[in-house]
Amino acid sequence: MESSFREQISKKIAGTAIGLWLLIPEHLRLGSWDLLKVWTGNKTDEDIEKKLGLQMIHEAAMCQTRIRQSNTICHQGFDILNGLPFIATDKEIHKVLSKRTIEESKELQKVLGMIRQDRGDYKGKVIALDPHRIVSYSERIMPKKKSKRTEPSKKVIQTFFAIDAETGQPIGFEIGFSSETVSKATINLMDIIREVIPYNPLIISDCEHYTEAITSFMKRDDRFDIMIPAPSNTKIKKIAMGLDYKPYWAGYYIAETEFKIGKEQKENLRLIVQREGEKESDYKYKGFVTTGHQFSLEILTKQFPKRWTIEEFFNFEGAIGWDKANSLNLNIRYGKMTLAMITQSLIYKLKEKLPKPYREWETKHFSEMLFKTFNGDIRVKDEKIIVTLYGIPENLGLKNHYENLPEKLEKENINPKVPWLYDFKVDFRFK
Repeated sequence: MESSFREQISKKIAGTAIGLWLLIPEHLRLGSWDLLKVWTGNKTDEDIEKKLGLQMIHEAAMCQTRIRQSNTICHQGFDILNGLPFIATDKEIHKVLSKRTIEESKELQKVLGMIRQDRGDYKGKVIALDPHRIVSYSERIMPKKKSKRTEPSKKVIQTFFAIDAETGQPIGFEIGFSSETVSKATINLMDIIREVIPYNPLIISDCEHYTEAITSFMKRDDRFDIMIPAPSNTKIKKIAMGLDYKPYWAGYYIAETEFKIGKEQKENLRLIVQREGEKESDYKYKGFVTTGHQFSLEILTKQFPKRWTIEEFFNFEGAIGWDKANSLNLNIRYGKMTLAMITQSLIYKLKEKLPKPYREWETKHFSEMLFKTFNGDIRVKDEKIIVTLYGIPENLGLKNHYENLPEKLEKENINPKVPWLYDFKVDFRFK
């Protein structure tokens, strides 16, 4: 394969997906090749499975689940980017994903998370949990559910994500299936968070996490505190109406009491209730259950509103690989979604190098404008691959970060040789 790769790279290549080569230095900084070794079981550098993993990472960066569906001359440069002289077929990709186990994908999530923790992508003080339903196009018989009352029912896969609520960066995910309850999936997700986040975070979650099993687990594990919205049922309303409230500002009051979700729960929780309204006829109550000891006003007005960061994450990043699914094979789902976690981390660091307006683009638009819009060519000179990009606006400032790239990486104590490109170095030119 090396000889066919060298033969192809020796020719001057032109294409429209050349912008993806901007991810190369972020791969080297993150250690993507070593991460793929973890996922594939530490196989040798010559093993093709890791390169097929790279193809899937780069497909996700283009917000396409199957670039191989359009395997045409317009994708020149995409195959070489993955260290391959071809674009792998559906069958080859399916075979690689099927062999990877759920545990291998979870281990990859943990290792990726620890790397991101070390490089400062997480603050780790507040973590948002949220169920996320992905539309499925699987041919399996599955129950259909509605995302909104006004929409038709669809086949969906239930997933659970953990996001750093202050940086908006994903820590890990779990997939729910028929034999796994919300409680079990959430507790499994805590195992990833425990490995990645070294301090005691506050978990803020959705009302679906209001279960005795989850709160009892959090109460016993002193590594976590959790805050969950309480349902507006008769029991909660009766308690809320009987509490003594402390005023904080006009129309806003807080009270709290000890509480247990179920009759079998041994641990006491805190039920914090906020009351809004000046007149008794206008009172509105909202309850929250927590295992933590934070000041009630702080947790209600400053911490819990950060939960909406996770909704922004799905809206901005979902197109990478978390908005639709073609298969319900769990090995395939865990594998593809975990590789998309690598993609997201690469794009996040690339965005940091761009002016603010570009950093705030949702990922699909970012991909269209940076990875697919600009023409370029690839050639080899003295064991170095030169990537030339045409028409990139100067205000992006990419020239400062990418020209003379090998020297820049060496100053960061990063080996500029790209292992999946047979140790070629990569440099950039902008015209």
